[in-house]
Amino acid sequence: MSHVVHRSLRVAPPRAVRGQGIHLYDETGREIIDGSGGAAVACLGHGHPRVIQAIKDQVDQLCYAHTGFFSCDSAEQLADMMVGHSPGGLTHAYFCSSGSEGNEAALKMARQYFYETGQRQRTKFIARRQSYHGNTLGALAAGGNAMRKAPYAPILSDAFSHVSPCYAYRDRRDDETDTDYVARLAAELEAEFQRLGPQNVIAFLAETVVGATLGCVTALPGYFKAVREICDRHGALLILDEVMSGVGRCGTLHAWEAEGIAPDIQIVAKGLGGGYQPIGGILVSGRVIEGLAAGSGAFMHGHTYQAHPVACAAAVAVQQVMREENLLANVQAMGARLEQRLTERFGNQAHVGDIRGRGLFWAVEFVQDRATKQVFAPGLKLNDRVKQEAFKRGLACYPMGGTIDGVQGDHAILAPPYIVTPEQIDTIVDRFGDAVEAALASI
Repeated sequence: MSHVVHRSLRVAPPRAVRGQGIHLYDETGREIIDGSGGAAVACLGHGHPRVIQAIKDQVDQLCYAHTGFFSCDSAEQLADMMVGHSPGGLTHAYFCSSGSEGNEAALKMARQYFYETGQRQRTKFIARRQSYHGNTLGALAAGGNAMRKAPYAPILSDAFSHVSPCYAYRDRRDDETDTDYVARLAAELEAEFQRLGPQNVIAFLAETVVGATLGCVTALPGYFKAVREICDRHGALLILDEVMSGVGRCGTLHAWEAEGIAPDIQIVAKGLGGGYQPIGGILVSGRVIEGLAAGSGAFMHGHTYQAHPVACAAAVAVQQVMREENLLANVQAMGARLEQRLTERFGNQAHVGDIRGRGLFWAVEFVQDRATKQVFAPGLKLNDRVKQEAFKRGLACYPMGGTIDGVQGDHAILAPPYIVTPEQIDTIVDRFGDAVEAALASI
């Protein structure tokens, strides 16, 4: 009997004992392709010697120093790597231990910015339905994952309201062009600003590419430019959550580079340290930092393990490897191959409604009927069946139910490491395709 509180309290998971490249090995020696990088985390795969050596070197030198007393070289170096360059105007970094902590820090820094600059009436955030920003209470309240929020609804903050995501596959009307749909979403956001009082809104918070809850949904061209303009007009901040989609996952260092805008605060995590150490953080624009510096002179927030020397050293090594091995180019090339292979395998599949994504961040949405987009009954748990069938075939993918509203809809994500090869992409899609067909045959 395990004394660990596993994700399921009814079924104990197999034990992973080793990782190398894009593969993980369980206690029986079975090889599993990490086709989703865990939860889009393992950007360099497993067992990279450069990162392992960096961790060992840092442990030999300094394991821990509290940031109330000291900074450390690895944190300073990581900050220099992540900010202070074009595009974007992000000038400062704060490092913590997870994406949830990063979202909490972003929310608190945004509020403190207005508190310090004489706009203390700003107490409201606008986010989007079918989003996910983390599992701590503030981040959970900010998100729009109805399934995860339900048990905790009575203890979540009412500072957050939600508008529609940019989800063209299901929400764009047949009589709308892309431009029309973006304009409708912009009008909805503007209306929410007006309902709350524009002078009361701290920020609009969104995932640049929506992650697990909606399944790799990219915004239509012009959407984020419209959002940026609305925030600027009303003096609110734009916060972009790139915990899943950032740090190279979508083929650029920051996913927002493809949108022609930059945020005031950006949350990063998974690809920052690649799973070699727990690390997340926020990247912040100069004007926000200047507002705090001119006021109290401090960010009134902190964690015991923020800017942890070993975690930062691991992340520095991950970022160095990404640059020196030109892995963003591989993400772009292998992302194009993954899109092509998924389209070839599922383009005419009767129960695949949409194939979407960017870089090495792709999802397939399942439907009972392609013409009507009718979903499978939630009780069938198709997404979990796909996960189980894929695992039987030596592939780990990342499934989710409740795609549409927290209850209805199924999708599965593929997000392999940035080091993946063309042959490995083909194997991933072949195994995934076989798993989908087996799952569908079982219902």
